[in-house]
Amino acid sequence: MSVIKRVFGGSAVVEMVKGLEGARALDPLIDKTGSVVDRAIGSPGARQVLQGNWLGHAIHPILTDLPLGLWTATNVLDLFPMPGSRRSAQRLMALGLLAVPPTVLTGWAEWREAETREQRVGLVHAGLNVSGVAFYVLSLIARRRDRHGLGVALGLGGSAAVAAAGYLGGHLATVRKVGSRNPGFDVPSVATRG
Repeated sequence: MSVIKRVFGGSAVVEMVKGLEGARALDPLIDKTGSVVDRAIGSPGARQVLQGNWLGHAIHPILTDLPLGLWTATNVLDLFPMPGSRRSAQRLMALGLLAVPPTVLTGWAEWREAETREQRVGLVHAGLNVSGVAFYVLSLIARRRDRHGLGVALGLGGSAAVAAAGYLGGHLATVRKVGSRNPGFDVPSVATRG
């Protein structure tokens, strides 16, 4: 139990993420990626829309639910098949892939506003997601070529990659508080409460 607690209970994973936060070797990639993101997103107004200012807080976490939910449903149909589930799983996989572009754009809009420490983690988060999406694309191709077993295996590989990315995304959102929000949601300090 102590080995599981050490690995999954925090210390090994925490140290790994802290290592990512301090990985200065990622800094040149941050600069290059930032330039690409600036060109892709465009104006500050577009960035504000992608950050969800019109909604009151970051839209990226909301959008991640769509591809992740569709791919999770694909996994359920793959692991617990029933008549017609192969075709349904293929459609769900494709719909999840269609949901990727707006999810990516909103994530990059948030990433661009983060501090360097968080941007380092964000790059690894993005890299894992790219790997996951590549697995899903290959899975869809295999499924369409009637290589269902390979498609299932690739889909599960994609799920593992996006799960690891999700952990880092959760770290950014909950531990490091990366995410835009309307100042109206800020809690007043104890000194200013009446």
